[in-house]
Amino acid sequence: MTAKDRRDEMPVLVVDLDGTLIRSDSLYETFWAGMAEDWGTALAALRALTSGRAALKKSMAGRTVLEPEHLPYNTVVLDYIRDWRANGGRAVLVTAADGSIASAISDHLGLFDEAHGSDGQHNLKGAAKARFLEERYGAGGFAYIGDSAADLPVWDASAKSVSVDASPALQRQVAAQGGDSEHLQSGTKSGYLAALRPHQWLKNVLVFVPLVAAQSFTGLHILNTILAFVAFSLVSSSGYLLNDLMDLRADRAHPRKCKRPLAAGRVPIAHGTAMMPLLLLAGLLTAFIAGPNLLGVIFGYFVLTTVYSTWLKQRAVADIGTLAGLYTLRIIAGGVATGLGLSVWLLAFSMFFFFALAAVKRLAELVDLEKRGIRTAKRRGYHVEDAPLISQMTTASGYISVLVLALYVNTNAVQQLYTAPWLLWGICLVLMYWISRVVLVTHRGKMDDDPIVYALRDRTSLFCILLVGVFAGGASVL
Repeated sequence: MTAKDRRDEMPVLVVDLDGTLIRSDSLYETFWAGMAEDWGTALAALRALTSGRAALKKSMAGRTVLEPEHLPYNTVVLDYIRDWRANGGRAVLVTAADGSIASAISDHLGLFDEAHGSDGQHNLKGAAKARFLEERYGAGGFAYIGDSAADLPVWDASAKSVSVDASPALQRQVAAQGGDSEHLQSGTKSGYLAALRPHQWLKNVLVFVPLVAAQSFTGLHILNTILAFVAFSLVSSSGYLLNDLMDLRADRAHPRKCKRPLAAGRVPIAHGTAMMPLLLLAGLLTAFIAGPNLLGVIFGYFVLTTVYSTWLKQRAVADIGTLAGLYTLRIIAGGVATGLGLSVWLLAFSMFFFFALAAVKRLAELVDLEKRGIRTAKRRGYHVEDAPLISQMTTASGYISVLVLALYVNTNAVQQLYTAPWLLWGICLVLMYWISRVVLVTHRGKMDDDPIVYALRDRTSLFCILLVGVFAGGASVL
């Protein structure tokens, strides 16, 4: 039998897009890509939705340019399509996504003989897709790869049913329809917990700083501080989800950030979109338990993170200052939750020290871009030529924070609060060393995207943290 005979004999392989060919949803992809460019996308989506889902898809697809080369494709499905074509079969892409998106992805992959999608008036999904395929290829004239219960009418009309990452219940429904069936599993691990960035919750330990600085370990103070920690963790995770949704394009183009759960498709974008407001609400309710003042600070924190993700992140220097402010807000929240006063010294140290950490984050990104031969940071206001200036900002701000701490050590309040205040000078020396080393490591291109994450993995940094604890503890008890 010739290749042409096999091609004529084999049914056409029809491939679904969302959740099948890509581990994502093109409607949410275009929505968040549009939001990253213009917040008016949300209003446009609401207006388009009144005309139906097909009109919504058309509107969202028209507001931005999808980047097919960076989408999270399911390699198992790609291999299946290649094998089908190698055996002489034809493959077509038929999706409920807008037709322009189907065409762009088909052109990029070069695996499909045809590509069809919704046209702004008709939503090519479920029974509508089944009718379209039967009219075009005849009943039983095609095999179909899908992933959800919405594909059951299409599988029922197909010569062969192929599911992708389907639940056992859905697999049983497919089998109950009769006919030839096959079930593919990509083996992709879920990333829901990782999407919350629990390792970043370590930053929220800063809410305990006022408690430790005042050495006021009463039951109520400890309880309210714990509530503040939990509230910040929930709200910060909500903010991280928003940030990752807005940064999908930039993250996928990055060698490390492309592995983040939303960017890699390990968490559906629809789920991430729903999780974000739920986490925010849970965090605000937790904060309210500790008091309305903490609720106000937590809400202000979320507003600032939202403005940062949508606008300030793209503004050079302003983004660094905002990150420093977000760190300092955690300390303020600890003081508000307990009612303990915050000294000007503590706030000044926090602003300078955390400005240095935020600058390290940007410096690391610029050094990485230079190594990859890229001149401009995507969705950032920096060029690689700015690296020396950012390095100067980092060093200067870090050293000023140490100076502020040194001046604070000599105040009467510290002399009365600690039994051996002279030991606190050891903390100044450790911080001076650590800041200098961090800048050096960053210049050499060995810094992670987040200096906090780096500190938790770096033995020298962990030893410095231990020394700070020893000096602080010794100053209190000796």
